[in-house]
Amino acid sequence: MNNGRIRVARIITRLNVGGPSYQAIFLTQRLQDADFESRLLVGNIGANEGSMEPLAAERGVSFVRVPGLGREISLRSDPGTVAHLYRELRRFRPHVLHTHLAKAGTVGRLAGRLARVPHMVHTYHGHVFHGYFSPRKTEVFLKIERTLARWTDRIIVLGEAQEKEILGFGVGRPEQMVRIPLGLELEPFLRAEEHRTALRRELGIPDGRPLVGIVARLVPIKAHDLFIEAASRVARRLPGAEFLVVGDGELREPLEQQALARGLRVISHAGNGAPPRTREPDGESIPGTVRFLGFRSDLPAIYADLDLVVLSSLNEGLPVTMIEALASARPVVTTDVGAVRDLVDDGRTGRVVPPRDAGRLAEAMLEQLQDRDRAEAMAAAGRSHVYPRLSIDRLEADIRKLYHELVPRP
Repeated sequence: MNNGRIRVARIITRLNVGGPSYQAIFLTQRLQDADFESRLLVGNIGANEGSMEPLAAERGVSFVRVPGLGREISLRSDPGTVAHLYRELRRFRPHVLHTHLAKAGTVGRLAGRLARVPHMVHTYHGHVFHGYFSPRKTEVFLKIERTLARWTDRIIVLGEAQEKEILGFGVGRPEQMVRIPLGLELEPFLRAEEHRTALRRELGIPDGRPLVGIVARLVPIKAHDLFIEAASRVARRLPGAEFLVVGDGELREPLEQQALARGLRVISHAGNGAPPRTREPDGESIPGTVRFLGFRSDLPAIYADLDLVVLSSLNEGLPVTMIEALASARPVVTTDVGAVRDLVDDGRTGRVVPPRDAGRLAEAMLEQLQDRDRAEAMAAAGRSHVYPRLSIDRLEADIRKLYHELVPRP
């Protein structure tokens, strides 16, 4: 029994752009009151990643930097990372250790066991059990996760589909699983219509021209190459269509080259005040343009002017992009991965297509762009589906309830 505040140590691999970082920041901010004391431990941001650390500062959330936490599993450096975490945990003496993302879940739970933290929780925002590594390396990670699960009081999954997937890999037991979907501050996206036409004016895109966007880090698992291929097919059928790639990462230049090779004009925005660079394809030209915008923080204004939001990923948890797009009442097309179907009901709140199929993706995109009335009706149903169900208030209430169950009051 605990008569004082419940101390929660939250460990996340790094505060890069994405849903896990939002959740870690918002929960740390909100669980600082008469009932809870929270501490956030994080690793370093990668060189080509967008950072959520400014959001943490804006919300008054401080954090402890842990050397080595932001990298992949490393037999050379991880013992030092575990030792650092062990010392932090021994000083803070948390009642609950809550880890987010694979690397933090591994070294964090190992340090938590060594420090004899009474209760451990891990959230699977997604997983690395397919689509990331070689089969041999993946099997090593699975063995590690199966062992860690035996030390964990509760395993949080984002929905029924993800729960079945995680259990199907032999990780955890049904009685450990708790379904807690993501929760975000969605109010700005509910007001996205206030920004209508601003993005088109900024970019010089006329009203009425089809505008399709993808919002995601430029990394292999997001499969932007599939989006570019589908975009080239759509542009052949809808001349003049424009496609926005919002986000940055290691694959930016290869993706720009792919778009040029498919006959699309490429406009690349540097994001540092420099004028955008326009490149025309060398060979056959298609009347369509792909604009690479880099990282943007004004996402409600981005979504407001998009006729369609696309997710082409090979693996996901509960994708933030889809939640934000639906809250903004924008039509969506997504690949059928992770817990996507907890968000998008095919034909009712958006379109769902198989992963790795550029042809099916392009056809679904064309359907949404050509039948605007049906697409907008699905978008409106999508907004009602995600809000308030996926609001930050609901997430906070679920997490408070879970922690109180683990550490009951007298």
